[in-house]
Amino acid sequence: MAGSSPARPNGNQWASSSSRSVISDILAGDRNSEARHRLLIDAARREHERVREEAERVYQEHLLRQEQERLVEERKKEEERIRAEEQLAAERRNLNALKAKRIEIPPVLPDFEPAKAPPPAPKPALTASPSQPPATQVNGKTLSGKQPEMQPASAPAASKAFGGFGQTSTSAQPATAALKQSTPASAASSQLGISNLLGNNNQVNGIATATTITKSPTSTPAQQGPDRLAVIHKNLKELRKSMLEQAKVNQALKARMGDMRREIRKCVGQLTGGGAGVNRQQNNTIAALLREALENRVQSQLVDPNTFLVESRTPVQGPTNNDPQVPSLFIYLLNVFAKATISQFINEGGPRPETADPVGVCIAAVFSDPAFAWRGASMIDILLAKFRIVCPVLWGYRGSEKTEQGRARIGWWKDNGKWVTEQVHFDRMTGLGAGFAAISLRNFASSKKQNPYPPRHYWAAMAKIVNTPSGEISNTQCVVLKAMIQNYEEKFIHAYGTAALAALRTALVEFPARAPVKSSAVNSLQVVYDLLRKSTGAVLG
Repeated sequence: MAGSSPARPNGNQWASSSSRSVISDILAGDRNSEARHRLLIDAARREHERVREEAERVYQEHLLRQEQERLVEERKKEEERIRAEEQLAAERRNLNALKAKRIEIPPVLPDFEPAKAPPPAPKPALTASPSQPPATQVNGKTLSGKQPEMQPASAPAASKAFGGFGQTSTSAQPATAALKQSTPASAASSQLGISNLLGNNNQVNGIATATTITKSPTSTPAQQGPDRLAVIHKNLKELRKSMLEQAKVNQALKARMGDMRREIRKCVGQLTGGGAGVNRQQNNTIAALLREALENRVQSQLVDPNTFLVESRTPVQGPTNNDPQVPSLFIYLLNVFAKATISQFINEGGPRPETADPVGVCIAAVFSDPAFAWRGASMIDILLAKFRIVCPVLWGYRGSEKTEQGRARIGWWKDNGKWVTEQVHFDRMTGLGAGFAAISLRNFASSKKQNPYPPRHYWAAMAKIVNTPSGEISNTQCVVLKAMIQNYEEKFIHAYGTAALAALRTALVEFPARAPVKSSAVNSLQVVYDLLRKSTGAVLG
């Protein structure tokens, strides 16, 4: 109509095409149909799966970021720990270096002092040690037994005994004189003098009982002297060269000798703790090889066993091996066995001293077997000769750990011409000290066999260490002494009763107290005492 207002526009015309499409779909005539519902459900399901997959992806990425952050944090912590440990190690090294600089200058070595004539032998005491032959009176003069062929250069002896163990031994000449001649008055009055326990007084639960000891003319003496053991060690080296020369012309010996050597080393390396019978197979194998060597099936040359003994022996009635010579292969295999056991002490006994005991049992079994004795006594001098070279402090040798000569005297080993580190040296001494105790503290009370190395040698070795003058005490002695005592206190006390408690007081309390420098090796003796007091309740000092 003319003059009328325009028609009102429809609101739907302003809606977008997509909105119109959705609305048209909703308002479509088939919007309530089953197919339409299924279509919508499928679309909703697909959308749900897409959202779920996206959520899982985001969640996995979150976990990866968390793990990465955790690893970074742990790496930072480890780096911080390593830096702290490096700083601590550096500080301790600096501290040790400063302590080393404050160590007192050691006294002049005995090697550089002129040799002095030995003091005159004192008059015979009432009791003699088992290692001293019976004294004979001829025209009013006393004739003593055989003296050592060689003696180290002696230094002035200390006038005062330490710890009640008898007379103090000198730096160059170990205290074997206490085993070979009568004890001076100062040592005779001591409650723990060496001759008291090496002589005719046996300690039973701390009570001294007098006994009559009859020494067989063929029995092995304690030690005639370290020099004789060194000579035996050289003779064993010559024997090894002789065996190599024999093997060049005797093919049967060459083949069998190598097999026997390897078998003995293998059996010694297999020795373990664990109770009686655990090493029976290894012991039987070693014994069988030694018996085969004695039979001399491969025709090795014969040698005089006196060449490898501290004292010469004469024929006696009864023993199986009484001939003047034995097969060289037998002596050679005993040397191989001795070397293998000492290597076991060094390699296994250092980090784990408890492993030395089964090796000591095997040594006692071999050298106490009458089949392997000669003229009624053991051939253990072959083992002792090697022990004397690698651990001289057990025989009373002393020296400064800061000098070439001193290190050579105390058994500090060289590897490729260079001294091994202090830690390696202490590990070696720990294994050898524990091994010496495992050999010398064996209990043969219930055995018909003769103990090849009785406990009196353990006492003598301990006395030679603790009687060291204060200014000459070394870390090596403390390490060896600790290894000798730790894990063997019970056997020592069983052997000597209350006298052993007094000896332990001297070794663990008085001896470290006299050390001029309180090093970790010296303090370790106090640790052993503390452990002994906690485990047994024994109060020594």
